[in-house]
Amino acid sequence: MSGITYLRGDATVPSVKGVKIVAHVCNDIGGWGKGFVLALSRRWPEPEAAYRAWHRDRAAGGFGLGAVQLVQVERYVWVANMIGQRGIRTGSKGVPVRYEAIDTALDRLAGHARELDASVHMPRIGCGLAGGTWSRVEPLVEERLVRRGIPVTVYDHA
Repeated sequence: MSGITYLRGDATVPSVKGVKIVAHVCNDIGGWGKGFVLALSRRWPEPEAAYRAWHRDRAAGGFGLGAVQLVQVERYVWVANMIGQRGIRTGSKGVPVRYEAIDTALDRLAGHARELDASVHMPRIGCGLAGGTWSRVEPLVEERLVRRGIPVTVYDHA
């Protein structure tokens, strides 16, 4: 029995009260332009601008696999840019998803969620363009967030 709530809908429009963090996985090469980030950018310009600046200043800004950048987009809504993907292409080196980086990022996200007393909302992170499988990601979400008492909702786009 999963402690995750699953809904059909748009993860950029979480319909619960209180502080919310919309979490998603980014790549480690500064690419932003396909997948869930398009929905984010349509709704708020800040996450993309912050991600691009973070990548540009990566030597000083802690940018890298497992890192998390929190960007406030509304009074009670934050976006978590989580670096959990090496590159953007599936090829001879396999899929871009890095489960260990997602695990680290989720652990860091838990700290932010606790500080803000926030619920976490996400698509099936790491399972779209990153090429991961939910059967590998779901236990990480359970372990790092749900077992720490952080409410998590996963959205499947209608």
